[in-house]
Amino acid sequence: MRKQTTRHILMVRPANFGFNEETAASNAFQRREGAQETDIIRTKAVQEFDAFVQKLRAAGVDVIVAKDSPRPIKPDAVFPNNWATFHQEGFVVTYPMYAPTRRRERRRQVIDTVLKAGFTAERRINLEFNEKINRFLEGTGSIIFDHLNRLAYACVSPRTDAGLLDELCALLNYRKVVFHAVDGNGQEIYHTNVMMAMGETFVVICLDTVTVPAERNLLKQTFRETGKEVVAITLTQMNAFAGNMLQVRNDQEQTILVMSDQAYRSLKPAQIKTLERHTQLLHSPINTIETYGGGSARCMMAEVFLPEQ
Repeated sequence: MRKQTTRHILMVRPANFGFNEETAASNAFQRREGAQETDIIRTKAVQEFDAFVQKLRAAGVDVIVAKDSPRPIKPDAVFPNNWATFHQEGFVVTYPMYAPTRRRERRRQVIDTVLKAGFTAERRINLEFNEKINRFLEGTGSIIFDHLNRLAYACVSPRTDAGLLDELCALLNYRKVVFHAVDGNGQEIYHTNVMMAMGETFVVICLDTVTVPAERNLLKQTFRETGKEVVAITLTQMNAFAGNMLQVRNDQEQTILVMSDQAYRSLKPAQIKTLERHTQLLHSPINTIETYGGGSARCMMAEVFLPEQ
């Protein structure tokens, strides 16, 4: 039986978290002010990471923690979901990354940490060779998987190549749903997972970013056909990372929608009430990681769907 959620999550404890100049050009969520305080930022990021892991584990989520290596420096190592996905079919997929500094994050040791936690992998799908021809696809940053319906949603950007998504969907036997999304300044949204989050019975999405009517209608129609209640968020809420959520499962087989404190605070009472009809909510403060990394809670968690040993 296929699953949309898992209780097994990979997270990478950062060794040198910081502002990444290479990613800032396409990531409008990153903030430069104060980025020179590198030691303070690194310390705060680790504190936020540890508190987040503790909160997830207390809720009954199985968190597999891999440690980032001190060298080479990898300022975005805390976001492993971009370079690896672990699938129910026993596939491990590794992805081509837009920024050269982020390519350093793909480490066999991290994958081995997952396998040693009691999982098996039957096949490794390597897509990183596409970096040589400037084709990029950044894992579940680029792709929102509806595993139950075998759909792969993605908004096109410099980090998300629609043709490469086609090739991945053929390998996984999924169908792509591709669209374009822009922020309030007309800039392409760098990752689909900052404007959209898929749950078992709902989808959180900023439809205001999808300015092509035909594409917006396609999304709405697909959500209807797959039985997803739409929880619409505004551009302001998206900028507070309200689209960057992940639904997980705990050891009691209860679902939990995980987000940052900032994202939770941005939600209206009616939106919270709607979400709580579908799932429990959990939030944690990760302000430093959000400010300088330009990613939030979902980006920090790579789901592990691999078969257990």
